[in-house]
Amino acid sequence: MSRKVTHEHSRRARKERAMKKTRSEIKPHEDYGFFGPDSITHKVWGYPTSPLMGIVRAVTIEELDPNLLAAVHNTGANYDRLDTRYARTVQYFAAVAFADSRTVSSMADVLVKIHSKAIGIEPVSGNRYDANDPDSQLWILITGWHSVLTAYETFGPGRLSDAEVEQFWAECAVAAEFQTCDPDDVPRTRAEVRAYFEAWRPKLAASEATQQMMHHLLNGTNAVVSRKGLLGLIRPVVNALICKATIATLPRHMRRLADIRQSRATDVVVTLILKVLMGVAHRHRPLLRWVFGILAPKALPIVEPHWQGIPPVNPVVLTPAEARERYGYVKPAEAHLELRARQHARVFDDHQAPSDEGLVESQPMLGTLG
Repeated sequence: MSRKVTHEHSRRARKERAMKKTRSEIKPHEDYGFFGPDSITHKVWGYPTSPLMGIVRAVTIEELDPNLLAAVHNTGANYDRLDTRYARTVQYFAAVAFADSRTVSSMADVLVKIHSKAIGIEPVSGNRYDANDPDSQLWILITGWHSVLTAYETFGPGRLSDAEVEQFWAECAVAAEFQTCDPDDVPRTRAEVRAYFEAWRPKLAASEATQQMMHHLLNGTNAVVSRKGLLGLIRPVVNALICKATIATLPRHMRRLADIRQSRATDVVVTLILKVLMGVAHRHRPLLRWVFGILAPKALPIVEPHWQGIPPVNPVVLTPAEARERYGYVKPAEAHLELRARQHARVFDDHQAPSDEGLVESQPMLGTLG
């Protein structure tokens, strides 16, 4: 046996030992949650484009809803602690896609409490906004799932078939049951998704605050990645790539609203670069683990059983209704109505700031807010 072959055999053996050690250290989920290993959700959300361009695109586009912008802008959290908000967002979406039914059900219940605080008066229209409003929640859901699908098809393996797309949106309707929106309102085909965004187009608006927020979010890597060591050196490059790649997926009318300018040539070049990089990340699990460890460490144990093919303790897929019956939760649309009424009374009747109920409760689950 040649020295080269021996070296290659030794390298593979070390890699297999490291893989076995990694697998033995991973805690399996209690069950499959709401999407099985053959789901399109696992296929799309498990690709490395999701926590990068997918989530960045989603949170950026969301700001074109004046009510959502008001809810986020008034807290100042996206400016003061963007790294925390990004990590919690990735963690929640990853949990819905990959975590067990108990975890997702608990998160969904706490999320209603958190959103009960996000109420007030939208300054441009003078109308009330409420983060638990079904239309706002549907906008967040559709924007998130559409952005992740767009990133997957643009920078990942390519377009899904029509049947896969329909399955993807049918699974999105399952995810809708963990928010206050109606699953029946979720579009089910590419044409229906286009129609949904066209219907929203007249309602989109970009104030100076909106443009500032969108530019800030597009350059969020600068806030999320450490400024120290090697990461500090490559941070500007990574930020530029993710920012420009995300812009490449934005429709022209959204770019105009956000005052974003980028040439078609840049769109093409950065798309090719990110497509190669995402393919490398997808094949190189240690690199993917490293990226997740930096961007959203609490999401890593949620996604890793899927990456490593580790089945749950109880290999079953539940429906949201079965989970609610098992764990004693009610539908989010009907949850914590007394708390939501108290918050409304504090803000709209007594003109006080809403209470922080729900935020403290969320920290053991989604990480600290500091």
